[in-house]
Amino acid sequence: MKKTVVVNRDISPAGDEALEEVGAALKATPNNALLGSSSIRTPFPFGLWMYNAFQSYEKGLGHWLFNRFATKPVLVSTVNPEVRIKVARNLLRDYGYFNGQVSYELIPGKKRQAKLRYTVDMQQPYLLDSVMYASYSPKTDSLIHLRLADKILRKGDHFSVLKLEEERQRLSGLLRNAGYYYFRPELITFLADTTKQSGRVSLKVTPKAGLPPEALRPWNIGNRSVWLYGYDGEVPTDSLLYKDLLIYYQGKLRVRPQVLYNRFSLQSGEKYSQHRQLKLQENMNQLGTFRFTELLFTPQDTTALNNRLNVRMNAAYDLPLDGELEFNVTTKSNGQTGPGAVFSISRRNIFHGGELLSLRLKGSYEWQTNGSVEGNSSVINSYELGASTSLTLPRILLPGMLNKEFTYPATTTFSLNGDQLNRAGFFKLLSFGGSATYNFQTSRVSRHSVTPFRLSFNVLQYTTQRFDSVTNANPALYLSLKNQFVPAMNYTYTYDDAGVRGKRNHLWWESSLTSAGNVLSAVYRLFGKSFNQEKQLLGNPFAQFLKLTSEVRYTYKLSARQSLVGRLSGGVLCAYGNSKVAPYNEQFYIGGANSLRAFTIRSLGPGSYRPNPDNVYSYMDQTGTFKLEANLEYRFNILGDLNGALFLDAGNIWLLKPDAARPGGQLSLSRLGKEIALGTGCGLRYDLSFLVIRLDAGIGLHAPYETSRTGYYNIPTFKDGLGLHLAIGYPF
Repeated sequence: MKKTVVVNRDISPAGDEALEEVGAALKATPNNALLGSSSIRTPFPFGLWMYNAFQSYEKGLGHWLFNRFATKPVLVSTVNPEVRIKVARNLLRDYGYFNGQVSYELIPGKKRQAKLRYTVDMQQPYLLDSVMYASYSPKTDSLIHLRLADKILRKGDHFSVLKLEEERQRLSGLLRNAGYYYFRPELITFLADTTKQSGRVSLKVTPKAGLPPEALRPWNIGNRSVWLYGYDGEVPTDSLLYKDLLIYYQGKLRVRPQVLYNRFSLQSGEKYSQHRQLKLQENMNQLGTFRFTELLFTPQDTTALNNRLNVRMNAAYDLPLDGELEFNVTTKSNGQTGPGAVFSISRRNIFHGGELLSLRLKGSYEWQTNGSVEGNSSVINSYELGASTSLTLPRILLPGMLNKEFTYPATTTFSLNGDQLNRAGFFKLLSFGGSATYNFQTSRVSRHSVTPFRLSFNVLQYTTQRFDSVTNANPALYLSLKNQFVPAMNYTYTYDDAGVRGKRNHLWWESSLTSAGNVLSAVYRLFGKSFNQEKQLLGNPFAQFLKLTSEVRYTYKLSARQSLVGRLSGGVLCAYGNSKVAPYNEQFYIGGANSLRAFTIRSLGPGSYRPNPDNVYSYMDQTGTFKLEANLEYRFNILGDLNGALFLDAGNIWLLKPDAARPGGQLSLSRLGKEIALGTGCGLRYDLSFLVIRLDAGIGLHAPYETSRTGYYNIPTFKDGLGLHLAIGYPF
């Protein structure tokens, strides 16, 4: 295909959407297409060569090569441009471009090759002039006008068949939520008049003539039953009545009757509601116990006055166990190489209430390949052994909330973990801990995570002289790594409107507050221990700090294939009372593939501090207790599945308290502008639908520390400010 010519283009968002649909209808991928492009090909059509060379072979090597590598030629007759332009014209009309035209030109080439050039003349779109709802019963009409503010069709909007279908779905859902079970979207029709005013559509939304009687009255819920089929589809052979819910099952009842009753959101005697029907299916799916669920509604009797629906839910048990085994091999730049393995197993419905018990075991072993480490084998070779287990309950495990029905998913998770880590030439570390977490939603866009209890404990079992030399040079680093308990509480709030229908631009915001050691310190205080006294738990000190982080992202959609995405994030970490320095793994760092892409990870800060470049372990010092970062990225399509990006990154980390070992690291408002690192760059993203492969090239514009170059652009050479990152997924 040659580039499609667009005449009288409508530059509105609706026009972009229509043009994208038309482009998809016209697109035909040629042989040896480049990255799925319909217009750019690679110079070597290998598959076509194999087709022409071996198509006559019926056996032997030639037949094998043909089956393995050959690609059929793409013929003009197969592409069928006549049919494609008819489809494209219909799409233009669906989007309100009633006078739009699509044509094509066939351009012959050499060696039986040809190219197609399409021309799309959009013309002026038709707009909605008026929208009227008529011919509904008084009760139905009052329901429609009560929610008229939610209507999809509005005066001045582009006429669109897609919008008509959305309005059908909205009206049908509105009536079905009011009890009209048999009402369907196809029972609504539209009358459009384009003769009153040129380029304008007067629209009337009416029910179809001759509606079936059952669609004209609301229905109530009658008898309720659950049919539970076995792992292999075994039909139920027994039954029991729990309150007013009749449960049929086969063999042993594997779900507590109370669990099914509490999650059956359609109550006898209440009006039918489509919302509650969907909620019932979600409730059962969230248990993770069933392979599938379906709901059947049947009238209680066949009389004309009957308004009751019996509800039957069919559900089949899913297999109770899931297992996974993963192998990997690691090769590191320090010469460490070795294999690793992870085994995990999960048990569904372990206590017959939808609970999930998971166990994860991991192990890895690495040995030194360059012989640069001296000492016995336990120092030379690295290994890690770990185990973790978690129990997730599909409810909030708190008094008074065990049987409460939540509109959205709610879970309680308990976890335990332990890890033995030996790092060759550095240290041996034992860590263990546990937590309890509540996750729930209060609306479609708001999620909450509350961790009232999280305890971790790290024990440095031994250290090497080389590791001691690093910590001796930085006492703050030693304090952050020493043996200590970390008893913490956490609350995280997340706002995400990506799933809200009809929103063009999207906002994501997450904030988290962690408090460690404060409750324990308060208990000690009640028993007379001073606030700043070195207090211990089981013979070891415990950490005390507050940590607040927040991140906001906003996606502004410029067109169907272009968007502008911004991110602003920050955090503050304050250690006090029983701690002079916060634990090392709680401190902030910056740089890398998902941060400031012109700088490698842990290569900036704190502040204007720059460690000795001859020290290969200097990155350990580059952490802080205050973080500020901003990113702006323009994303666009290049061709086919290949997308591009231009970005600008800024930020740094600082210390809230002075540190003599890291001069220039403390936060200072007077130096803030100079100490914010700045970088730009570009990137490629190849979208495989199930994952995105990303390559970013960051270019430094300003380093927060002094360099051999003066001025704002103080990167000594272009190479010094270049960062290349190969990653999976988008950076934010």
